[in-house]
Amino acid sequence: MDSLVIVDAANVVGSVPDGWWRDRHGAAERLRDALAGYATTGLPGLAPPPLEMVLVVEGAARGVESIEGVRVVPAPGSGDDRIVQLVSDACQDRDCLVITADRELRTRVQALGARVTGPRAVWGRGRGGD
Repeated sequence: MDSLVIVDAANVVGSVPDGWWRDRHGAAERLRDALAGYATTGLPGLAPPPLEMVLVVEGAARGVESIEGVRVVPAPGSGDDRIVQLVSDACQDRDCLVITADRELRTRVQALGARVTGPRAVWGRGRGGD
């Protein structure tokens, strides 16, 4: 079974000071596009391919569409709560990796059995940032 990788869009986008705050929707689309290749290549040292990539969006990024390789899941309220729900629903008998730097979220999903890593896991490889 493919590993599930859940990406906290707001947290990962916010980890790179590139002006994302001027266009939150566009920043989430750029992240989504950067994630697509990982579905087939995996995240070296973290999760071998193939991966099911899920990008959780909230606020102004809620209208971002899914693309091949990345399923976009809008959070009706808190993005963190939606991520915890996804982990609770899908990660009982499956390897799950959550990408976020949010300490409270990390604690919550680890308590449910998910592994966690920071934004560098995707930005450091695909973009050259943190």
